[in-house]
Order: sequence, then C-alpha cells, then structure tokens
Amino acid sequence: MIWVWVVAAVMLTAAAMITMFRLLAGPSTLDRLVALDTFVAVSMCAIGTWAAFSLDTTVTYSLTALALISFVGSVSVARFRVRDDVPSDAAHDAGNRS
Repeated sequence: MIWVWVVAAVMLTAAAMITMFRLLAGPSTLDRLVALDTFVAVSMCAIGTWAAFSLDTTVTYSLTALALISFVGSVSVARFRVRDDVPSDAAHDAGNRS
C-alpha cells in the first residue's frame, strides 16, 4: 500500500515542478496567473493526500483557506491587471486617426 503514496508523491512533485517552470517562464501575465492557480490546486491535492496518508483531518481546514484566498486573488488579478502589450499613447493615437 505504501507504493500508492509514493506514486502520488512523485506525481504531485512532478506536477509542482512543471507548474513552477511555467510560472517562471510564462510569456504573459495571464499565463503566470493560470500557473499560479494550478500550483495552488496541486498544493491542495498534496495537502489532501497528506491528510489521507496521516489520517489527520486537522490539515483540511487549510484547504478551505487556500481555496478562498486563491479565488479572491485570481479574480483580483484578472480584474485589475494591465495589458502586457500596451501601446504608447502616440502610436495609439496615430492608429485611431486613420
């Protein structure tokens, strides 16, 4: 039965490493936001897996806190972000004149 926990830990670690690569190398703000949401989801899965492995339910309260903070953070960034390819005012005005 221990091999199930080992496989789960290896898969979660691999998912976290791939997600961290996307978080650091993401070409745009929204790519990084999606990677951060994915990383939080992988972290929540890891916490849930640890709770099942250790039979300790006290860590499950952190799942609720992570879910709420992640949702509020994602909505805030998506709502108030600045475009990555903002044109300069002169180029933008010249484009509107024609």
